[in-house]
Amino acid sequence: MLVLLGFLMIAVFMVLIMTKRLTPPLALIIVPTVFGLFAGAGLGLGDMVMDAVKSMSSTAALLMFAIIYFGLMVDVGLFDKLVTFILKIAGRDPVKVVMGTAVLAAAVSLDGDGSTTFIIVTAAMLPVYQRMQLSPVVLTCVAGLANGTMNIVPWGGPTARAAAALHVDASDIFVPMLPSLGIGMVVVLAFAWQLGRMERRRLEKAGALQWDRSGAVPDFLADAVVTGGSRRTGAEGTQAKRTTSGASSQPLGASGDASTGDNAAEAGERELVGAEAGSGSESGSGKRASRLHVGSSVFKRDASRDAAEADYADGASGSLTATALDPNRPTLRPKLLWFNLGLTLVIMVLLVMDQLPLPYLFMVGSAIALLVNFPKVGDQAKMLASHADAIIAVVSMVMAAAVLTGVLTGTGMVEAMSQWLVDVIPASWGPFMAVITGLISIPATFLMSNDAFYFGILPVLSETAAHYGIPAVDMARASITGQPVHLQSPLVPAILLLVSLAGVNLGDHHKKVLWRALVVSLVMLAVGVLFGAIGFGAR
Repeated sequence: MLVLLGFLMIAVFMVLIMTKRLTPPLALIIVPTVFGLFAGAGLGLGDMVMDAVKSMSSTAALLMFAIIYFGLMVDVGLFDKLVTFILKIAGRDPVKVVMGTAVLAAAVSLDGDGSTTFIIVTAAMLPVYQRMQLSPVVLTCVAGLANGTMNIVPWGGPTARAAAALHVDASDIFVPMLPSLGIGMVVVLAFAWQLGRMERRRLEKAGALQWDRSGAVPDFLADAVVTGGSRRTGAEGTQAKRTTSGASSQPLGASGDASTGDNAAEAGERELVGAEAGSGSESGSGKRASRLHVGSSVFKRDASRDAAEADYADGASGSLTATALDPNRPTLRPKLLWFNLGLTLVIMVLLVMDQLPLPYLFMVGSAIALLVNFPKVGDQAKMLASHADAIIAVVSMVMAAAVLTGVLTGTGMVEAMSQWLVDVIPASWGPFMAVITGLISIPATFLMSNDAFYFGILPVLSETAAHYGIPAVDMARASITGQPVHLQSPLVPAILLLVSLAGVNLGDHHKKVLWRALVVSLVMLAVGVLFGAIGFGAR
């Protein structure tokens, strides 16, 4: 009964958030509560949830003050130069930007901490995505894949847990899995290339409506909104005269070369006259015009762009860098650039050295940043309030996730699910226990914590495999191949941080990332078998 309730609870939760019937925090609270009552927990649910809340409190504090700190750094302009530099290197080519995101995420993931990786990658790359009008879901997908693949490093959590649970050396687990790691990262880069190509095609379809020399949407086009009859069709149309500097008449990347738009751009100022709505049915509707007349040219608005903008708008208001693209924002502090850079580097060094608790580290960093950049008390209050949306979104989601983990653990669902997974395997499959363990790790680590899997399920599976001559170290290697999928679980605080910082709906992230993560996991498992790191037992 508990097994059925456990799997059904996870399935209902996933369906509700992926179909957007409920927001993730509501689903995390309501669904486990209902299933917990069906499991007979009764009033004991309160104690179960509060125990989980206590264990999540430090994570919530970390996410809260990390959002404040990096939000302040974006506000004061610390990352503006970095955005410009990345755009220069990438040539404003979506493919290069997305692949660069994967490389950056993989490199930072070497520290073995997902939260650190997502904080750094989002702070560095999200402004670039916004500047180029790329979908932030692509950022979360690529960063999640890269971090999940790199999560098998020996100083990371999964490998260390597997080593401890089976009493083997972490290096003995990791070194033979290097081919799996390498080829897994190749697959991640291939997905990044594919996603970058998809974004490039979407932007090319939008034509001049999407691009100008800076990679941003031209004002005169982005503001072409049909409102209250102020724009009409035909000869009655009101002409809007605007002046722009060096705007390109050709979309960047239209031929696959990012320099095309720059070469086609005309230097100096030019006037663009006659921007008007071309559809009378939309007049007064408050919607964007479906086509736009600029002089003798007609630009059609692409439906895929409308959908992308709608998805982006859903979470953009609470995003970490909601104002990052305004070069004239009053919060800029150019004279304090070197101070802010130095402070950030000190925090990053201490973060990697792991000498202080991360929540306290970001608390102190946020306090110093606020005090130096905004010495007036009123300004400090305003800056804190400006990030309230992002803070509420991520902290509420983490606290709500405590309901799910509390019910899973407190009702005994996790234990029952673990035992069922072991019992359901036929004895004739014994020689293939290592491969089966790798396959089980994919859904199991998504549905439960790493601790529950590695200390609850893996030892039992390994004991069974020993009867067929399969070494414990082979079982440990197989068990870590599910990590690309595990890192996308709503039970992982780091992924909640990633989607909150990027302003992305968790369901949208899952729709794009889960099947790709599954492919990466299966490839890593297959490569482990082919290279002999994951073996078979005797019949």
